[in-house]
Amino acid sequence: MTITITAFERSPDRGRGLARDMRVRWALEEVGQPYDVRLLSFAAMKEPAHRALHPFGQIPTYEEGDLVLFESGAIVLHIAERHAGLLPDDANARARAISWMFAALGTVEPPIFERAMATIAERDKAWYEQRLPMLDERVRGRLDELANRLGDADWLDGAFSAGDLLMVTVLRRLNGSGMLEDYPNLCAYIARGEARPAYQRAFEDQLAVFTGGSTPGR
Repeated sequence: MTITITAFERSPDRGRGLARDMRVRWALEEVGQPYDVRLLSFAAMKEPAHRALHPFGQIPTYEEGDLVLFESGAIVLHIAERHAGLLPDDANARARAISWMFAALGTVEPPIFERAMATIAERDKAWYEQRLPMLDERVRGRLDELANRLGDADWLDGAFSAGDLLMVTVLRRLNGSGMLEDYPNLCAYIARGEARPAYQRAFEDQLAVFTGGSTPGR
């Protein structure tokens, strides 16, 4: 059965790989599964046909036969559980990798995403200059904790896992903010993720959508 995911027809990140379909593309590339991509306009995302797949009218979604999933974390977990390569065989190590998946999306991403949205939607507001230092402090608190835990290790818990995949995509949202430069080990961690051939294939595919260079998916 062919896997089909959904993605922005014109991503607001201008091809930088920050949209959440990038996580799913990368996971599928890591496990060697071919997939198709159905591109959606912002209007189509809110239509009944797409809301039948994603009740909140967002992307990505995942379709395989009669299975339909939404939420990027749930999709990546499904891929990791269904195919070898993203979760360890050892039961305890597997559980820890899943914990890191939850940590990436539930603990590290929220303050980063809040800051990113503020810089887009609130920059012209009177309170923006006062609020930004508070948002920065929240992000730095998480970065401090994550950097301390990672130390000089290559990955969060032994070998690369779905936990690292999600964490790298979350941290990449800070590119251009100037905040990551204070954490050399996190910068090196992100670079290791981006250097993976599967990441590069996924990035090239999503970038091609923005540039109009090729058919999406593999």
